[in-house]
Amino acid sequence: MAKEKSVFFCTECGNESPKWMGRCPACGSWNTMVEKTVATGKPAKNSHAAARGGGKPQRLSEVSSAAERRISLGDPEVDRLLGGGLVEGSLVLLGGEPGIGKSTLSLQLPLGCPQLKTLYVSGEESAAQVRMRAERLGGDSSNCMIYCETLIEKVIAEALELQPGLMVVDSVQTMYSETVDSSAGSVSQIKEVTAILLHFAKSSGIPVLLIGHITKDGAIAGPKILEHIVDVVLQFEGDDKGAYRLLRSIKNRFGSTSELAVFEMTGTGLRDVTNPSEMLMPMHEQGLSGTAVAVMLDGLRPFVFEVQALVSTAAYGTPQRSATGFDGRRLGMLLAVLEKRAGFKLNMKDVFLNMAGGLRVADPACDLAVVCAVLSSAFDYAIPEDICFAAEVGLSGEVRPVNQCDRRIAEAARLGFKKIFVSKYAAFDKKVTGIQVIKVADIPAVVRALFKG
Repeated sequence: MAKEKSVFFCTECGNESPKWMGRCPACGSWNTMVEKTVATGKPAKNSHAAARGGGKPQRLSEVSSAAERRISLGDPEVDRLLGGGLVEGSLVLLGGEPGIGKSTLSLQLPLGCPQLKTLYVSGEESAAQVRMRAERLGGDSSNCMIYCETLIEKVIAEALELQPGLMVVDSVQTMYSETVDSSAGSVSQIKEVTAILLHFAKSSGIPVLLIGHITKDGAIAGPKILEHIVDVVLQFEGDDKGAYRLLRSIKNRFGSTSELAVFEMTGTGLRDVTNPSEMLMPMHEQGLSGTAVAVMLDGLRPFVFEVQALVSTAAYGTPQRSATGFDGRRLGMLLAVLEKRAGFKLNMKDVFLNMAGGLRVADPACDLAVVCAVLSSAFDYAIPEDICFAAEVGLSGEVRPVNQCDRRIAEAARLGFKKIFVSKYAAFDKKVTGIQVIKVADIPAVVRALFKG
């Protein structure tokens, strides 16, 4: 006989406790324990052990090392992000903010790959709503099956009967299992539903694309164990009100997590941006002060983008420090370095900083461009448009080297820049052609080389 009992789950990590506690002993979060009623003693209808082949232990040397079979989704950027295509039997989690393009991409992929038989499971929208979005996106929908259901056991039964080449579930927070006595979206339901889908994917070889919501902090909603169960975690970044979206690989068991795909949201869906540097290049008249071009590296892909700064006299006595797309605390540190180590008085100036294109920048190689953009605005001196920067700035005012300097210099040269400022101690290929590499040791050396006129 099935029995019911109350247990407490942590909404952050999924840790289970028989009693309420103010602080989760697993992750240390406060006031995250919620009470749920679960059924015990009820036999599960599915075994959740991953069917990876072989019921007995075997020697590692005897295991076949053949490459996993991959399925092309018809989108070069998504295929590259996944490591060469979608692996058969894999479980992929796609997260992002509301309205950023999760459902658009998950429907656009099967429409753009009509030879791939797809089962699209919608727990949030009706079939008519999905059809309206498909008409807006275009493509061939003849091989895409739509199924509106939230009970995971019915979804698995239909998928086993249909045998699609890909199954899309939108979203995991709307699905529930009848073996768990709690509402959809709860910790226990998300864990159970994901385990059932994992067993289905591994036993049938059908890849599953899960869409997941995120919390107000930007993390994927649900227990952290959700990200541990799946094979691949992809997350959308960027401003949902802007045109550009960044799709980043957070976890990938079948490829590198250093890849990044850039998309542009249009009226007909997401469009691949194969050369992101061109969309981030300066778009204004020449001779404008307060701008500098930085060469950032996100994973293995170099970006050349514009840093914009505005320095003005504080209107109300207390200077403002505002940064969009850049860490405000790091901006404060760089301004303190300019004042202490280089002698530039900015303590009574408002400083506003913006990263062009809506990017959120975390690469320390942008430090030198930020410093030069601030100085350019303070001096009202325009930096020539054929100059870019790639170096970190330390607390003592020194210019420090950054990793993979060769990639940054090659990208700058490819886009037509004539000069690039790097650290005096940077290691790079001396045979680079088409661009002059200027080595500087500290901020005063940068000022002398850049603003000497």
